[in-house]
Amino acid sequence: MAPRPRSVTKRHVVAAIVPSEPGLLELAAAVEVFGIVRPEFADPWYELRVCAPKSLPDHSDSDHRDSHYGLRVVAPHTLKDAADADTLIAMPWGGEWGGKGEKTTAPPEVLELFRAAHARGARLLSFCTGAFVLADAGLLRDRRVTTHWGAADELAAQFPDTVVDPSVLYVDGGQVLTSAGAAASFDLALHVVRLDHGAEVANAVARGLVVPPHRDGGQAQYVAAPVAPEAGPDPFRETLDWAIEHLDQLLTVTELAARSLMSPRTFARHFHAVVGTTPHSWLMRQRVLATQQLLETTDLSVERIAMQVGFGSAATLRNHFQRVVQTTPLAYRRTFCGDDLETAAAS
Repeated sequence: MAPRPRSVTKRHVVAAIVPSEPGLLELAAAVEVFGIVRPEFADPWYELRVCAPKSLPDHSDSDHRDSHYGLRVVAPHTLKDAADADTLIAMPWGGEWGGKGEKTTAPPEVLELFRAAHARGARLLSFCTGAFVLADAGLLRDRRVTTHWGAADELAAQFPDTVVDPSVLYVDGGQVLTSAGAAASFDLALHVVRLDHGAEVANAVARGLVVPPHRDGGQAQYVAAPVAPEAGPDPFRETLDWAIEHLDQLLTVTELAARSLMSPRTFARHFHAVVGTTPHSWLMRQRVLATQQLLETTDLSVERIAMQVGFGSAATLRNHFQRVVQTTPLAYRRTFCGDDLETAAAS
C-alpha cells in the first residue's frame, strides 16, 4: 500500500556542494533521494540544487566538472544558490585519504558557506570523506562523526578534537550528520527522509531504489573482503526474512540458528560478520521500524502495537522507541499522522 501524500507548507531546499572532481555515487544519492519529484509522498517534495564554486551554465568544454571517471557533471547553481538552503551536503573534496592522492582542501568560499549555514541553523550532511570539508570548516569539534573506514585514522589524526567512529554507516548528531563510504550516502539520505517524512515514506523511496530502507550494523563488516555466497538457497537470509514476518513471536538465537542450519555459536558469529551487529540488537531495531510503520498507518494503540511487534508491553516498547527514535510513540504519531489518528488510537 502506497503512503498517503503529506501536505508540506514549505519546500525543503537541499544544496549539494560539488568539487571540481565529484564522486558520482555520492552525487547520485543526493539526486535519487532528494532530486526526483515525488508528489505521491509529499507535496512539495525536496528541491535539490547542485552547486559549485564556479557557475557552470552549459555543457561547453570550458564549463564542466570532471569526475574521477572522466564524465562531465554540469552544476547549474552557484554557491549563492545555497545561501538559503535548509540542508547542505558536503561531498568528498579531492584526495583526502590513503592512496587517493594529495589532500585538496575545499576553497575558502565553500568553508565559509558551511560555517554561515551552521550559524543560521541549517542542517549539514557529509557524504563519505566530505567529513573533511566540515572538519576544515571547524564544524566537527567535540562531535562524534564517521567517514569512510579507510579515511578514519587520517581524519582523527588531523582533527584530534573530533571523535571519529569508523564502525558505523552514519552518525546523526542533530544539526550535523555524517556518513561512511560512498554507498552509505544512501543510508544517510534515507535516514533524513525518515526524519522529515516518516518511516513509511522512507521505506517507499528505498523500495523504488531497490535498496534496504535501513541497513543494520556498521561499515566494519565491509573492511575485510567477504567471501562470495554460493549459488542456491540461502537459509541464513531466509531466516532473517522469516524473523521479520514473525516479530510478534519469542525469537531466540537457538531457534534462528536451527532455521539457518547452524549451531547457535556459529550463527551468532556469522550474524555479526554479515549484518554487523548482534541478533538481539537487530531484532530490537526491526521491532522499532515495525512500530514506526504501524504508528503511521494504523490507529492501533501503543499496547496493541507492542504485542504485534513483539515488545510484549507498552512500557518496553516506549523504552526502546525512545532510545532509537529519540521521541515518544505518541509524539511520533502526531508528527507524521496528525491529531486525528492519535485521537482515534487513544479512544
